[in-house]
Amino acid sequence: MRVLYYLDTLGRGGAEMQALDVCRNGGRIGLETTIVAGGGGSLEDEFADAGVEYIRLQRKFPVDLYLASQLRKIIKERNIELVHGYQAVDGVHLYLASRGLKNIKRVLSFQGFIQDKRNRVASRFLIPRMDANISVSRGLSKWLNEVDKLDTAKNFTVIYNGADPKRLQPTGRSIKAELGLGREALLFGMVANFYRDPRKDQLTLCRSLPKVFADVPNSHCIFAGGIEQGAEDKMADCLNFCIENGLTDRVHFAGARSDVPDILSELDVFVFSSLHEGLPVAVSEAMLAGVPMIVSEIDPLLEATDGGDLAETFPVKDAAILGKRLSALLRNEERRNDLAQKALSYAEANFSINAHLGELKKLYDSL
Repeated sequence: MRVLYYLDTLGRGGAEMQALDVCRNGGRIGLETTIVAGGGGSLEDEFADAGVEYIRLQRKFPVDLYLASQLRKIIKERNIELVHGYQAVDGVHLYLASRGLKNIKRVLSFQGFIQDKRNRVASRFLIPRMDANISVSRGLSKWLNEVDKLDTAKNFTVIYNGADPKRLQPTGRSIKAELGLGREALLFGMVANFYRDPRKDQLTLCRSLPKVFADVPNSHCIFAGGIEQGAEDKMADCLNFCIENGLTDRVHFAGARSDVPDILSELDVFVFSSLHEGLPVAVSEAMLAGVPMIVSEIDPLLEATDGGDLAETFPVKDAAILGKRLSALLRNEERRNDLAQKALSYAEANFSINAHLGELKKLYDSL
């Protein structure tokens, strides 16, 4: 099957990482892939080296008719059978590019809640015009329907995100050594960007740290992730809390990183404090890397952890309970190992790239 994936940009977000893993592995299920980008980003070199055709365009306007015409030309010249986007702006341009072309199937993935009114309006327009819409979790489908008022009852399918275990192999570089920590130090933290919209909740983890550090003297916390434009105050709030509470010698803000597998390989606990999610690739990666987790009690994260059986959980924004449960987990190596092993087995069956491609092939074939 000849498939074209269009991504507006190529940053290190969950949608881009998912698309990259599909491009690298899609040949195993018979996909002849063309990837088209409407802009650059930190993953551009990796897409260019993914072993599929890569074409770089440049979107200049919110709805760029010239870009849509370029996409249409690519679709026709390569006899593309199916087009697939990962957010509303992708879907708009793919719809315009493929409109009126016979036998072209359109697929749009929903990775998380809709950020603003413009994207909600675009999504409402696109959903009935797609041959299939993908939600990455049942919890997200419920949110899209009840909060964003989108019709998810008809042509929606749940397909979990899946990470490529090969991409998660560490290189041997030590994040503990980089931070000046001994091998005996316990390291926990979040791998997540700071976003301007209410999505990730790094501040609740910061507020739990006085309790954790008092209970576990040899522990350190790391925040690995970039800062989206407009989210600078969220990062500043976290930093100011740590400064005012004398925590800066044990809290490490590492910024955007390209060595996530190396970080995961040395984490003793992966923390995912969040307000809203689809089904984050970062959680799949942590499970496949064998890292025990503690996550917020929101539907998609409970779904990802089999009702919370595969991780410790805490109520949203409850720093006191997070601190208590995180401290207990750090002090209990046997519990950490048990959670990690169970989560790894579950993730291999449900959140690996093989599992994702299997479900994706079923959907594509049905179209």
